Amino acid sequence: MTHPTSIAGRPATPAPGVPTPELRIARVRSHARRLFWSALILIAVSGATGFFWGNLPAPLENWMLLTAAAVVVFLLVLLPFVAWWSRVYTITTRRVIERSGILATRRRDLSHVRGYTIQVRRGILQRMWGAGTLTLSNGADEPLRMKNIPGVVLVHEVLVDQVEVNQILAHRDAQALPSGPMPPAPPPPLPQLG
Repeated sequence: MTHPTSIAGRPATPAPGVPTPELRIARVRSHARRLFWSALILIAVSGATGFFWGNLPAPLENWMLLTAAAVVVFLLVLLPFVAWWSRVYTITTRRVIERSGILATRRRDLSHVRGYTIQVRRGILQRMWGAGTLTLSNGADEPLRMKNIPGVVLVHEVLVDQVEVNQILAHRDAQALPSGPMPPAPPPPLPQLG
């Protein structure tokens, strides 16, 4: 039995019963536009620190200016960036993985084979940026929410394709394969005379 060649860049279908390798398809984070205010604050703090360096009134000193700037940058720039960076969604050929957390990481998996529903929500600003929120629910576990994902339409299509492919492969592999030689095909009918 031969397998069809791949279509439009899809990998060739593995032979029945052969384990398929898990490949990473995409790794996404929420849209980086939520870091806009952090970037603006970093620019303002840098400009203010440069402007007031050496120009402070008498009771204040330059080290106080640097300390205040460092505290503002830590609280309003670095912490929001680390919080954004610490949540990542990985889509593989077998599952969707959500990882979050800085020191103690939390991980959730949702298998494509089990199937799940995909709900897309997009607000006005999300539509302008091409982002959206995907909610994946399999009916048994808590829904997995992929918040503010860029390219949400493409990610939605990838998830639908992966669920379909995994369920087809699982169904095909569940079918019993014949264990012995195939029985011969019945002979063609004889032509009738008369």
